[in-house]
Amino acid sequence: MSRRHTIEHIHSLDYYHLEDEHGHKHEYRSHERKRLIITSAITGGVFIVEVIGGIITNSLALISDAGHMLTHLFALLVSLFALFFAAKPPTEKKTYGFYRLEILAALFNGITLFVITLWIFYEAYQRFMHPEVISSGKMFVVALVGLIANVACAYILKGGGHGHEHSLNVRAAFLHMLGDTLSSVGVIIGAAIIYYTNWFIVDPIISVMLCVLILIWSYKLVMESVDVLLEATPEGINIDEVIGSLKQIPGVDNAHDIHIWTITSGMYSMSGHIDTKDMLISDTTRLSKEINRILSQKFKIGHTVIQFGCECKINNACDDHNHK
Repeated sequence: MSRRHTIEHIHSLDYYHLEDEHGHKHEYRSHERKRLIITSAITGGVFIVEVIGGIITNSLALISDAGHMLTHLFALLVSLFALFFAAKPPTEKKTYGFYRLEILAALFNGITLFVITLWIFYEAYQRFMHPEVISSGKMFVVALVGLIANVACAYILKGGGHGHEHSLNVRAAFLHMLGDTLSSVGVIIGAAIIYYTNWFIVDPIISVMLCVLILIWSYKLVMESVDVLLEATPEGINIDEVIGSLKQIPGVDNAHDIHIWTITSGMYSMSGHIDTKDMLISDTTRLSKEINRILSQKFKIGHTVIQFGCECKINNACDDHNHK
């Protein structure tokens, strides 16, 4: 028979205070926070303007665009939320810190947006049956304000250098702003068509188109949140590929019982069993560093719990004892 010798190793990585190749803290994190705060303030202000403008002009398209902007305002706030709570240290009861609050907030937001979308669909249906008069001139002005704000936010998020190319938070927020910009253009075109043709049915048509975008975004948000809470394997990570990479490391005989999950967006953890030759504890420590380096570089896995084991025959007496 055989005996297994196991060692546990835990490796942690601070995703929001990563160091560069020279060992310096990335100063762009503070710039990232500032840009997200500014764009959140602008987006929130325009959201309020579009809601009020939609009520005044009787435009369902404006209210839908406000709903679309709300989804992206939430995306900005989630990014800020993650940055602020990343600085909070773990506690004895919350050993992973407070990262999961982001996921709970995202799940709540996705469900809320779904309910809002159903209401807008219902209102659009009513207006298809009974079109209502729209103040297209005011609708055009409000939508134009939204377009200018979206372009300004996109410029703020894209410009300024300071590590934009490294920041997933800013990059995602920038893409959201591009989506808002396109929706504002759609409302402006709709307002122009209504102004020159008095085809008031254009308003609910645009609102439905925008609601489809919100519905898709909300569905993805809810499903991604549920996957994280169920500790599903992160999208884009193939466990077989991870095992294959681990087996290529000198000293690793086999890798099994591999589990990979998401702590919060962009933060991955892994636990697993690694079979090795019989070796000293100091050797497994060096091996664990190489394993974590590979996992971090290839798969962005920053927290691991690894159990090492080896199959080693002791002697015949030991084997006889184990048989008994």
